Amino acid sequence: MRGTNAEGSARAFMITAKKSLGQHFLHDENMARKIAETFLSRCPTVSIVEVGPGLGALTKYLLANSKFTYHAVEADSRMVEHLVNLFPAIRAVLFHEDFLLFDFSKLKSDSVSVVGNFPYNISSQILFKVYEERNRVPFMVGMFQKEVAQRIAALHGNKEYGILSVLIQVFYEVTYLFEVHEQCFSPPPKVKSAVIQLARKKNPPVLKNESLFRALVKAGFNQRRKTLRNSLAQFLHGKNPVSVSLLSRRAEQLSVNEWMDLANDVAS
Repeated sequence: MRGTNAEGSARAFMITAKKSLGQHFLHDENMARKIAETFLSRCPTVSIVEVGPGLGALTKYLLANSKFTYHAVEADSRMVEHLVNLFPAIRAVLFHEDFLLFDFSKLKSDSVSVVGNFPYNISSQILFKVYEERNRVPFMVGMFQKEVAQRIAALHGNKEYGILSVLIQVFYEVTYLFEVHEQCFSPPPKVKSAVIQLARKKNPPVLKNESLFRALVKAGFNQRRKTLRNSLAQFLHGKNPVSVSLLSRRAEQLSVNEWMDLANDVAS
């Protein structure tokens, strides 16, 4: 499925990035190859989906590996037309849809790994989509704004540690892989970029009430200067949980495991 359409390549230079879509096209060949090879060398599934392939910087490397069953989800009709011209055989596996609304059951696989140079304006939403589909998505490699990547990978006690850190790390092991220079993109973004990896935990924890867990984490970090006894008061209602000692600390001082213990305790 490798594309060799020179006309399609030339057309790429005529497509301008849309600021409203958070588009920054990766054009550095070495970096595109590095991201694709990192993903493919670690990917535990046969079925893969590229989110927002855009002009196809990663696509050509992903398609070239016959070991994997490739799919793509692209919302921009200009990119869909370009990709089909450049890689004719992609038509059958390219979904012209918004990934945030995408139904994973269309991929006809119970286990799908995700890869992409994600639009920065919806990167956190993409991450939560993966989180919601975690039973289907055991692995992901994605490019994010550096600050977002740092938050996702941050450990407790770190100023970057927050809601994203806790919610994602409950179910995934996060690895901060490498950073990407602004000049690797067109147009160059005004922020730094970084690539991270998510690998689903083999023995995921059991949460008694996941919606309560998420609510507690959000409430705690939304008032991160307060102790948890104060920021979580609305959830305690006079309760004196076994993990009462945790309530004297602030949100960023609790590890992911301690957050789970506290949530399960409050849910009892």
